[in-house]
Amino acid sequence: MFAVCGVPDSKFRTICSSVDKLDKVSWEEVKNEMVEEKGLAPEVADRIGDYVQQHGGVSLVEQLLQDPKLSQSKQALEGLGDLNLLFEYLTLFGIADKISFDLSLARGLDYYTGVIYEAVLLQTPVQPGEETLGVGSVAAGGRYDGLVGMFDPKGRKVPCVGLSIGVERIFSIVEQRLEALEEKVRTTETQVLVASAQKKLLEERLKLIAELWDAGIKAELLYKKNPKLLNQLQYCEEAGIPLVAIIGEQELKDGVIKLRSVASREEVDVRREDLVEEIKRRTSQPLLN
Repeated sequence: MFAVCGVPDSKFRTICSSVDKLDKVSWEEVKNEMVEEKGLAPEVADRIGDYVQQHGGVSLVEQLLQDPKLSQSKQALEGLGDLNLLFEYLTLFGIADKISFDLSLARGLDYYTGVIYEAVLLQTPVQPGEETLGVGSVAAGGRYDGLVGMFDPKGRKVPCVGLSIGVERIFSIVEQRLEALEEKVRTTETQVLVASAQKKLLEERLKLIAELWDAGIKAELLYKKNPKLLNQLQYCEEAGIPLVAIIGEQELKDGVIKLRSVASREEVDVRREDLVEEIKRRTSQPLLN
């Protein structure tokens, strides 16, 4: 496309970097950068603008295949043919409506040799009729058939397609959504913390947690000899553990365990032999035979 527009080979990479900014700034700003800072002829920049401001689906690919300038370029026709085939496959998968062909996507073109792509997470509209907004790129990649061959003594062409996923970006978006919903991020699958209300009850905690593990309950405890009850409860709140099984001297005498809901802070005494069933009931886990 750049060749058809008249971009010199020497300016290919630097013009790519300008076009790639279109997701952040306006076309006028990009054009000004190409002309004023990078010395591109204004008429060439205008021709680029006619293309890179377009985006759509398979109909855009078909439209470009009929473009009088692009249709004279063998390289452009090969690229559009690849995109046409890609949209055929996307249609078969039933996801063509989720894909946008964007001519302004221009990163990494010095090593990509075919289709490049970017995954953008969309924000679900709050009110009916609101426009769906993009909240950021979470993955990107493309085809680079020539890259591996650079490390081959014989320079053989090795077909490759790669993708990188922005894990930190995804975590950040998930955390923002949970904060908006006023939900805590759970950092553990633990269902219950075995805690003690007084000192010198480490052995009792160990016995109880062994019983819970044997029953398939995901339980843990603080591996300290005499942890303060407040510290144990705070740990549950921070980690998102929903239940606390509290052992105290009086509970041992009565044959019960105090089961506390971390969210509501409500406590009930549960007979020790009924504890497993009660925990599984509260965590919606089916009973083991």
